[in-house]
Amino acid sequence: MKKTNNLTEGKILSSLTRFAMPVLFALFLQALYGGVDLLIVGQFASTADVSGVATGSMVMQTLTMTITGLAMGITVLVGQRIGEKSPYKAGQAIGSGLCLFLVVSFILTVCIIIWSGAIARLMQAPEEAFAQTDLYIKICGGGCIFIVAYNVLGSIFRGIGDSKTPLLTVAIACVLNIGGDLLLVAVFHMGVAGAALATVASQAVSVVISLLIIRKRTLPFTFSRKFIRFNKNIIWTEFKLGSPVALQELLVGTSFLVIQMVVNTISVTASAGVGVAEKLCTFIMLVPSAYMQSMAAFVAQNAGAEKPQRASKGLLYGIITSVSIGIIMAYFSFFHGDVLSSVFSNDAAVIPEAHDYLKAYAIDCMLTPFLFCFIGYYNGYGKTLFVMIQGLAGAFCVRIPLVVLISHIPEATLFHIGLATPASTIVQISLCLIMMTNIKKQSKQRLSPINL
Repeated sequence: MKKTNNLTEGKILSSLTRFAMPVLFALFLQALYGGVDLLIVGQFASTADVSGVATGSMVMQTLTMTITGLAMGITVLVGQRIGEKSPYKAGQAIGSGLCLFLVVSFILTVCIIIWSGAIARLMQAPEEAFAQTDLYIKICGGGCIFIVAYNVLGSIFRGIGDSKTPLLTVAIACVLNIGGDLLLVAVFHMGVAGAALATVASQAVSVVISLLIIRKRTLPFTFSRKFIRFNKNIIWTEFKLGSPVALQELLVGTSFLVIQMVVNTISVTASAGVGVAEKLCTFIMLVPSAYMQSMAAFVAQNAGAEKPQRASKGLLYGIITSVSIGIIMAYFSFFHGDVLSSVFSNDAAVIPEAHDYLKAYAIDCMLTPFLFCFIGYYNGYGKTLFVMIQGLAGAFCVRIPLVVLISHIPEATLFHIGLATPASTIVQISLCLIMMTNIKKQSKQRLSPINL
């Protein structure tokens, strides 16, 4: 068997950062992969097309994050089995996970194709951009099987400590998507349809090529065709681990969709502006996002190896590293958001709207590193139910109510609406700190002489 990237040994900071760097580059390419649609449409198509891609891609991004959350069940279970040095059980976890996600991809494909118009209507897509939004969602929905396949492959390899293979798969997809967008949107002027077709085609080719590459590798776990079966115990374990994260991602994503829905009722320019800003935020939040995924694998392996102190130190190092980057991102978002926004749009009316929204995200840049590292830490320990609860609290007790409330204030700007996001992050961080305090108290009680 191939030697794994063992995260249970060596210097903590170097082990964590070495693992996180390929994850960071993969997320960057994935963000570029998702952002290139809006970038090229913004330069070669109409504002209505920009609005359609902005709203449609936000729906698909929420779907993708939900799938990633559900796939966290595979990451955690496989990571724990690798930490326990049980490659046979790791292979069983992977085989059953493939069966689970085959069913998931089929259900999603059918539902999105049938209800794409209803989704666009629910998002209150501006009348000028309704057809574009519907078309983008329908075409991308038809490629759900490839979205699922990519995320399952990524979750498997992160679980075994391999963050380079997901980097390779997204690099292939990114290159193909850029080429497809330039051809279909810039050359053939297919607008939103061209952007969506390029997205699906690049995902399909990427998955096929990636599987061919993977088949030639010696894997650090035992695997055979007999493992690809519906083992109800393993599937239930993966579902229990991943479903709270998936639900949390779905509902948090829904809260951002609500923001888009509210803004869509203002004007098509505001709709495009928030779409541009949200796409930029994907890049701005890359470092904490990378640490969130890496922290889950790092903690899962150390939990399996019974090294809790190493896991806790990894959390501390992750926070320190990502906060330093967050401060830099906050500066550029607040003071130079107009320059950043011009990358995705050349519309003089859209750019200031996007910058106004980004100013609120500048605050969140300094808060999210804390939250994402905590989420990765708790996911790694399998405390996915708590992750779901804190996500729901932030989304439905803070973000959505504030957005609705602020939107009814006369002369409220996109900056004011955007402030709902850092407000919810503060509440979620507070819950994470309370959870950490409770865990430490329970650990001391278990070690007290009375309980020995």
